[in-house]
Amino acid sequence: MTGFTTKAIHTPFLKKDTHGSLRMPVYDTAAFEFETAEEIESAFLGRKASHTYSRITNPTVEHLEQQIKNVTNAFAVCAVASGMAAISNLIISITGQGDNIITSKHIFGNTYSLFEKTLVPFGLEIRYADFSDPITINKLIDKKTRAIFLETITNPQLEVADVKALSKITREHKVLLIGDTTVTPLYLFKSRDFGVDIEVISGTKYISGGATTVGGVIIDNGTYDWSYNPKLKADAKKYGQFTLVSKLKREVCRNTGACLSPHNAYLQSLGMETLALRIERSSANALYLAEFMSKHSKILRVNYPGLLDSQFYTIALSQFNGYFGALLTFDLGSKEACFSFLNRLKLIRRATNINDNKTLALHPESTIFCEYSPELKSEMGISENMIRLSVGIEDKEDLAVDINQALS
Repeated sequence: MTGFTTKAIHTPFLKKDTHGSLRMPVYDTAAFEFETAEEIESAFLGRKASHTYSRITNPTVEHLEQQIKNVTNAFAVCAVASGMAAISNLIISITGQGDNIITSKHIFGNTYSLFEKTLVPFGLEIRYADFSDPITINKLIDKKTRAIFLETITNPQLEVADVKALSKITREHKVLLIGDTTVTPLYLFKSRDFGVDIEVISGTKYISGGATTVGGVIIDNGTYDWSYNPKLKADAKKYGQFTLVSKLKREVCRNTGACLSPHNAYLQSLGMETLALRIERSSANALYLAEFMSKHSKILRVNYPGLLDSQFYTIALSQFNGYFGALLTFDLGSKEACFSFLNRLKLIRRATNINDNKTLALHPESTIFCEYSPELKSEMGISENMIRLSVGIEDKEDLAVDINQALS
């Protein structure tokens, strides 16, 4: 099997199903029974690969992990309760007090909040860089730097980093390169080919099959030597390349309760089967709308990496399998004009989230970035004139009609 969708649909079960089910059953149970006390002891000590408790592992969740591993050729996959759980549990696993990570202020608002409001008080330092100029990052790296964290396409600024250039820097300094690929997941971006060590994704988006469930994924490409990380150095002697997945499953995710529910895993497993089809359709729709809107007299500016005049067009074309994602933004004359546009929409939904099957419109400045000061919003590239459009899989002509009437 070589094709993405073929692999997703035909990922084999790790154990043969008793009834010959074509689809992995939903193991909606908290615990699992053992025949003897010796067997359960072996399971808890890690001597035998068995499910003991669904907060740690579960067969339905495990199958989703195997699907993702199969289509990405990753070394290991850990599915968790949400995209934010993926980021937080990963950072907790690789950093300690006094360590630092390097990222950009042009990231998703909740990720910024996690870093600054939740993790900084525990002693983690966040250093901010301009990812459009990777050379400047060298000046920020020191012996306490544990990772560079990037979004492949930032949400909602829609900036595209040169991932290979960043990878070259992390390889030189022996630090981890973490890529949040939520806007360009799996089918669009082959993270390992571009030097990303660890990929984090909000499975709530494309993977779930159209925002049916909340979930997250941590993908270990098996390209990092964990002995370079002081916190994991002792574990690396024992577990080798399995160090991170062992840390996550046997300690951090278990202790924080970041488990993905079996039911959610089942729905996300279904979503994996049609992921490529939905990405192709929504990306094509987004390009069509971006081109249509860039010619509209009522719109001041359209921001989409797939437009030929975008400064990120060339690098996006080379990185994302010929597609540019389903997220775009556009500017109107004022916040009042944005609200007026949103209130006149008839087909497009006013809602948060991205990569739903439905097209969703949002005013980021007054919603997902509302907790920040005007000065910080400016530093983060958030304007009150901006509307974010997450394009779905509807008929593109219907979407254009609704946008046009809402602008009239």
